[in-house]
Amino acid sequence: MPSAHGPRRIACLQPSATVILEAVGALERVVACTRYCADVVAGVADRSRAILADSWTADASEIVAVQPDLVVASIPYQEKALSEILKAGTRFLGLAPNRLADIYTDIATIGGLVGENDRAEELIHGMQRRIHEVAARVGDATRPRVFCEEWGKPIIASQPWVTELVEAAGGIPVCAPGTQVSAEEILRQNPDVFVAAWCGAGDRVPLDKILESRRWQQMTAAVAGCVFCIRDEFLNTPAPTLLRGLDALAWAIHPELVPRPKGIRRITDVPASVA
Repeated sequence: MPSAHGPRRIACLQPSATVILEAVGALERVVACTRYCADVVAGVADRSRAILADSWTADASEIVAVQPDLVVASIPYQEKALSEILKAGTRFLGLAPNRLADIYTDIATIGGLVGENDRAEELIHGMQRRIHEVAARVGDATRPRVFCEEWGKPIIASQPWVTELVEAAGGIPVCAPGTQVSAEEILRQNPDVFVAAWCGAGDRVPLDKILESRRWQQMTAAVAGCVFCIRDEFLNTPAPTLLRGLDALAWAIHPELVPRPKGIRRITDVPASVA
């Protein structure tokens, strides 16, 4: 039974928190969220909920106006934004997940705060079970080398939890997660599969322009037609949404073993190399 003592009015400044609250059955407690939350949780985008600035651009006056009894935010933070959150004077839960284990901890923490411990545990076990199932499905298949990109200017490799998902999906991650890397270094690594999932870009990453501008036309992934865009929230939202990213990665890496899911785009017509 939900606790009568937990927060009743929650302001979510990061989509992952909103996704988790919906998944544990506590979405009705969300009184304000960001436009990015509304992009990934359709049920939160109604007139009864205010739209706030996110963890990067938070505004104390906006937070105070909705009178929350808990603010939930997550990295990346900007120092000024963090100061604004604290200035609002409301209880604050700051999340900083790095690996899948951290995400499970965040789910358990949020579930506990709203008195939904059992549902949170079920959610965690469901995620772990699904990841295990995908890993078992790809089994002993050949493991291609995969580069996943979170941002393009500068080039930043996807986060550690994406590295874990790539491994579960039957790939070998290229480059240290969450680090800035040059186009030349990626070309030298010469991955078999290239995945772009830019923060805030949805599924609109310009794959053809990336290959052309970086002179990646002769990279193995480009030659083989293994260049993909996966929707931003499927890989960059540290929440149950990642299971959709896992399915997309599994198809990108092993299309012969898994069906094509929604939320992934592929190009096979590589721009001609510029002399």
